[in-house]
Amino acid sequence: MSSEGEPARARIRDADRTRAEILDVATGEFARAGFAGARVDEIAALTRTTKRMIYYYFGSKKKLFTAVLERMYTTIREAEQALDVDHLDPVAAIRRLAELTFDHHESHPEFIRLVSIENIREAEHILASAELGRLSSPAIDVLDRILASGRAAGVFRDDVDAVDVHVLISSFCFFRVANRHTFGALFHRDLVAGDRREHYRAMVGDMIVGYLTTTAPPAPRPGPAG
Repeated sequence: MSSEGEPARARIRDADRTRAEILDVATGEFARAGFAGARVDEIAALTRTTKRMIYYYFGSKKKLFTAVLERMYTTIREAEQALDVDHLDPVAAIRRLAELTFDHHESHPEFIRLVSIENIREAEHILASAELGRLSSPAIDVLDRILASGRAAGVFRDDVDAVDVHVLISSFCFFRVANRHTFGALFHRDLVAGDRREHYRAMVGDMIVGYLTTTAPPAPRPGPAG
């Protein structure tokens, strides 16, 4: 005999499945057509729901796009937080984090396209989302712990902050996927070709470790007055 609460739980499960399906389809459509080009009617047609139901769950096209971004960023932030960096030596930990970003960006090209779209729109959805603002902290917290461990062990320079390291890791991994086609057309090299994958994966780790373990150059002296 089913309990009285079972129908309510079933409705919640159905709603969660419907919402997830909408987000799956919307992710593909926004990545393919951009924010302006994607159509809620088309997203509804590709799901087991209606345009009215999409607005019921998300409120608007803008809020649907924001929900897509929130889910995409949550995925990589959860992966970063799952790294057991506290039980690795700092060099191994920073290399592992760089490799995780490399693997994630390669396997989620839709994330690259959506972030590019959001940059074209000057981060309007991120700025309006308290959730997306909160999601920036975990990435920096993980890096801060690794950098602190490296400084304490005497292997990392002490004039580098976590945001700068995040810039270095993200820029390499993002560029490799985002600029694959233009780079290939100009230089005749496919940045995501399988036979060079491990080369580039090691390269991003080497780059970060090299930067963190290199003694900072002295500050330039001011030139003569006049």
